[in-house]
Amino acid sequence: MSLPERLALYVRLTRLNRPIGILLLLWPTLWGIWIAGNGRPVWHIVAIFALGTVLMRSAGCVINDFADRDFDKHVKRTRDRPVTSGQIAPQEALWLAAGLALAAFLLILPLNALTLLLSVPALFLAASYPFTKRFLAIPQAYLGIAFGFGIPMAFASQLSAVPAVAWLLLLANLFWCIAYDTEYAMVDRDDDIRIGIHSSALLFGRHDVAAVMACYAFALALLAAVGQAAGLGWMFYAGLLAAAGIAAYHYTLIRERQRETCFKAFLHNNWFGATVFAGIALDYLLRA
Repeated sequence: MSLPERLALYVRLTRLNRPIGILLLLWPTLWGIWIAGNGRPVWHIVAIFALGTVLMRSAGCVINDFADRDFDKHVKRTRDRPVTSGQIAPQEALWLAAGLALAAFLLILPLNALTLLLSVPALFLAASYPFTKRFLAIPQAYLGIAFGFGIPMAFASQLSAVPAVAWLLLLANLFWCIAYDTEYAMVDRDDDIRIGIHSSALLFGRHDVAAVMACYAFALALLAAVGQAAGLGWMFYAGLLAAAGIAAYHYTLIRERQRETCFKAFLHNNWFGATVFAGIALDYLLRA
C-alpha cells in the first residue's frame, strides 16, 4: 500500500474527513475558555485547546473503532471502517491512538499543574467511553462528561482553579450531548437492537423525541444559570434564545423518527454550539 493510500486510511480512521465531532467537542471548550478568561482569553491557550481538541477527538475515534470492530462488521454503515475491514490492524490502531494522545499531552505541558492533573481523567474518559455501550443504559451521559471535560481544564489553565460555574457548564454540556447523541442513536436504533449494545434511543423508547427536547431544555436552563453566575448580559441570553429556536427546529426533523432527518438534526447541532458561543463572545465584546 502506498503512503498516500495509508494516509487516506488514517484520515478515515480518525474521522478528519468528518469534522462534526471536532466541532461538538470544540464549542463547549470555547465556552469555558471565554468565560474563564472573562472574554479576554489567553490566545496561546486558545490555540493549545483547539489543536488538542482535534488530536483527542481523533484518538477517541481510533479507540472507538478498535473497541467496536466486532460490532461494526454487522452494520452496513460501519462495516467498511479501516479496522473492521482489516485494512488497519488493531495493534496499529492502538499505537496511533497512543501517539495522538501523547501529542495532545505534550501540547499542554506548558500549562499549570492543575491542568496537567485534570488531563488524566480526561484521557481515561476518552479512552473508556467506547466500552460503556456494553453495560451503561445511557452511554451518551458518559460521552457528555468526556466531551465536556475540556471545560474544567479551560478554567484550570487560566485561573489555576475550577470554580462551581465550570461544573455547572459541564452539566449543561452533558444534557446537550445526550440530546444530540440521542438523535444520532435514533439513526442506528435497529442495528443497536440487533447487535445488543445500549443507547439512549433504546432507553427512552417511544418517548425518545420528548426526551431529546427535555434535554435541550435542561441544557438551556443550565446555560442560563451559568450566564447569571458569570454576570453575562442580554447578548448572551439572545444567543440562548436563538439556540432554543435551533432546538425547536430539530424537533421538526426528529419527530417522524426518519433516519435521514435525525442525522441531519445531529449534524445541525454545530449551529447550536456556535450560537451559544457567539452569545458569550459578543456579550463580552460589547462590554469591552
